[in-house]
Amino acid sequence: MLRKCQEHGFYRGSKCQFCGKEGKLLLNENQLIHLGRILTGILRHFPEKFGLNLDRRGWLKIADIVSAVKEKVHKYHWLTIEHIKGIAETDEKGRYEIRTGKIRATYGHSRDVDLDLPKENIPKYLYYPVKREHVEKVKEEGISPFNKSKVHLSATPKDALEAGSIHFKNPVILRIRAKECVDKGEAVIQKAGKYIFIADFIPGKFVEIYEEK
Repeated sequence: MLRKCQEHGFYRGSKCQFCGKEGKLLLNENQLIHLGRILTGILRHFPEKFGLNLDRRGWLKIADIVSAVKEKVHKYHWLTIEHIKGIAETDEKGRYEIRTGKIRATYGHSRDVDLDLPKENIPKYLYYPVKREHVEKVKEEGISPFNKSKVHLSATPKDALEAGSIHFKNPVILRIRAKECVDKGEAVIQKAGKYIFIADFIPGKFVEIYEEK
C-alpha cells in the first residue's frame, strides 16, 4: 500500500521505514497496482487512449494525467497529483522521473522518444535474458529491440533473470561487455532506471553467455 509520513514523505508498506509511524493511507494494494499499470501504460504505450500526447522527450503534465484518468476511470474520481507523485517516488525500479510538474517513464517505451538520459559511467558488464534457442543467433546478429523501442539491459544477472522470467521459462543470461562496446564507439548506452540501461542495438561480438561462478 502507499502511505505518506508527515516527516519523511511517501513510502510503501504499513509503517515508515525511518520513524516507524503509520502514515496517511493514500492507496490500498489493489489501487496501487492498478493505477501503476495505468500510469506506465500512459507514459510508455497508449497516452492517446486517455486523450494525451507525450512530448518528444516523453513528458506529460501530472495534472493532465490526473484529469484524464478521472474522466476515463470514474472510480478514481478522487485521484490527485499527490497520488501520482507517490506512485512515482516510491517505485523501487526507478521507472519514473518527475521534473517541474511533469512526469515521464525512464524506459520501457513501445514508441520512439528522445529521453536524453545519462551516458556516463556505464558498467563494465550488463546482462540480457534470451530463450535458449536464440542464444547463437543473438551472438551472431546482435541484440535488437523486440517489442519495445530500445534494447533493455540489466545491471545484474539477477535482474536479467527476473526480467526474462516474466516472458519465458528458464532464460539464458547473456553478458554484454558494455563499457568496451561504448568505448569502441559501437553503441550508445544510457542509464534509464536504477537497474536498467537502454541502447538502440548491441553488436553480437560483445555478447557472451554468462556463467555463474
